[in-house]
Amino acid sequence: MPPQQRSEDDYDYLFKIVLIGDSGVGKSNLLTRFTKNEFNLESKTTIGVEFATKTMSAEGKVIKAQIWDTAGQERYRAITSAYYRGAVGALLMYDITKYQTFANVEKWFEELKNNAEPSIVVMLVGNKSDLKPLRAVSQEEATAFAEKHGIAFIETSALDSSNVELAFHKVITEIYQNLSKRAAAGEGGSGKVLGDGDVIRIEKEKKEDVEKKKSGCC
Repeated sequence: MPPQQRSEDDYDYLFKIVLIGDSGVGKSNLLTRFTKNEFNLESKTTIGVEFATKTMSAEGKVIKAQIWDTAGQERYRAITSAYYRGAVGALLMYDITKYQTFANVEKWFEELKNNAEPSIVVMLVGNKSDLKPLRAVSQEEATAFAEKHGIAFIETSALDSSNVELAFHKVITEIYQNLSKRAAAGEGGSGKVLGDGDVIRIEKEKKEDVEKKKSGCC
């Protein structure tokens, strides 16, 4: 069945992705632009954690992305740190017009490494690319940071939607590719979820398997 004909609960994989970065860099608007194709100029600061979902296809699989928007204020850091658990991907965001938000990316990246799985897929995102005349962070400096840490880099605009879909699609595709490689290496490529506390991969159970469990069938 083509992805567009599937129901909301009909998907192959569920991936949790977190948006991290300073308050005001546009995390909430990037989320709503991607999931609802909406933008709110009067968007309020996120308190705690919010999330939204969107289903898309990657390499023939239907993937449901569960995207968590974490508050950037210091007083919520202890609360949101728990939400890194189980995340398969992260968009590490800054505002290209505010250099301090880029300077703080280092500590956000460090926090991510301390709380998330080592295999998490990370992308550095310079948001508000529609404000190029006000640019305070060069692409060269951001590229150097990304190369130093071995992560991808892209500039986006939640306002005009530039590269928003592309950013999420690249992260989700890389997550799935990593999943496929690890599954092939560990279990012959069957797509089975591997254990040892590895929560970065979630494959939806087939309906017949669920029915067997309900009926007690072996």
